[in-house]
Amino acid sequence: MAEFPFHTLMIQGTTSDAGKSTLAAALCRLLKKDGISVAPFKPQNMALNSAVTSDGGEIGRAQALQAQAAGIAPHTDMNPVLLKPSSDTGAQVIVHGKVRADMNARDYHRYKTEAMQAVLQSYERLRAQYACVIVEGAGSPAEINLRARDIANMGFAEAVDCPVIIVADIDRGGVFAHLTGTLDCLSESERERVIGFVINRFRGDISLLQGGLDWLEARTGKPVLAVLPYLHGLHLDAEDAVVATQESRGDFRIVVPVFPRISNHTDFDALRAHPGVDLRFVGPGQPVPPADLIILPGSKNTRGDLRWLREHGWEEAIARHLRYGGKLIGICGGFQMLGESVDDPHGVEGAPGSSVGLGLLPMRTELTREKKLLQVSGQCAFSETAATVSGYEIHMGVSCGPALERPAFVIDGRGEGAQSADGQILGSYLHGMFDTPQAFGALLAWAGLAGTEPVDLDALREASLERLAESCRPLYAALQRVPTRFARK
Repeated sequence: MAEFPFHTLMIQGTTSDAGKSTLAAALCRLLKKDGISVAPFKPQNMALNSAVTSDGGEIGRAQALQAQAAGIAPHTDMNPVLLKPSSDTGAQVIVHGKVRADMNARDYHRYKTEAMQAVLQSYERLRAQYACVIVEGAGSPAEINLRARDIANMGFAEAVDCPVIIVADIDRGGVFAHLTGTLDCLSESERERVIGFVINRFRGDISLLQGGLDWLEARTGKPVLAVLPYLHGLHLDAEDAVVATQESRGDFRIVVPVFPRISNHTDFDALRAHPGVDLRFVGPGQPVPPADLIILPGSKNTRGDLRWLREHGWEEAIARHLRYGGKLIGICGGFQMLGESVDDPHGVEGAPGSSVGLGLLPMRTELTREKKLLQVSGQCAFSETAATVSGYEIHMGVSCGPALERPAFVIDGRGEGAQSADGQILGSYLHGMFDTPQAFGALLAWAGLAGTEPVDLDALREASLERLAESCRPLYAALQRVPTRFARK
């Protein structure tokens, strides 16, 4: 069995989206390929894309992807603190996979001392079980206003005394300022635990970069461990931000509104990868284009996003779309919007109250304090072929009414979701419904694109992880040579 010099290695970034998540996934896959047991870990994550774990909890999707790279089942210890923003100033706080409370920024700052204990408990459990733990930071360690009680970056690294590599995205520009500026914002002890830099997403002639690399190493005394290439066409789960680009565009148009609190937009990754599909995310201020299929996505604030939908003209656009024979799917929060009302008597999403739904399905939804977290599998009830489907449920709400008598799916022997009597509308709490190839084909056939080759998203992820890992082999080799006090004794 090969050896890796570190029990724990932390990846921090100069900015959000610098490449921390993908770099952690790559190292997990390389360690797995070398026969070294490894687990991913992110102390604190702020994201509306989440996954259900093997132990029935909820973590960020990036950690679920990293677990796949490591060849292990996702577990709540891999992301002990998950923050799911519900407004510009508040978030649902999830600890060890379960909802702890809704907090504003000031209350959560005070709560961090307690949250750190949960973080360290999870880390110690992983540390005892695996030969190596690859840790992903959050945002940047140079956020001066967040340094006090930090649990996400250097605060964690100092607490467990682990080495850190800092990654920067050269495609953004200003990479040398990002790296030197970040280092200058750290304390002396924090700078000492930085064992090197990684420059990510480079394209061009590497020889033209060499002068800058020499200057950076001379100025900081830190080595550049690797310059990683810009990789096109990776099919990997995004941690949070909506990825609006698509490599190819087909003739079958699907339109998705980008709610202010859109959640689990990874539901659309398989559709984005299909060459016959033109998937468009439509944000505020953009006209609603003609479409074959409209999908209302998940939402962290169903009532607020339903109000946004109306304010931006979607209710009229959906009515026109259906009048001309278009198909409509609602997923989770989008499913709840299709009913007659969304009631919130307990103030789950803010002030208690009720919102009038779109009235497209005869059902009502009541938001509940308890969150349902479940991995599921079953068959597509809307399809004569009874195509198989698998996915997960993450929602705080119970729907009831005549619409549910015509379920969209049969999950573990029970009806789930709903279909309209005219066959134009389908709604479900099931996230990931397009990820199963059989269900993918059945859903597109229902929507009007029959005879198409389905996308196997899991196979695409695996191929992308392998490609990503191979691109990071120079970094993997450099890490095994770098002299440091943090190496295994």
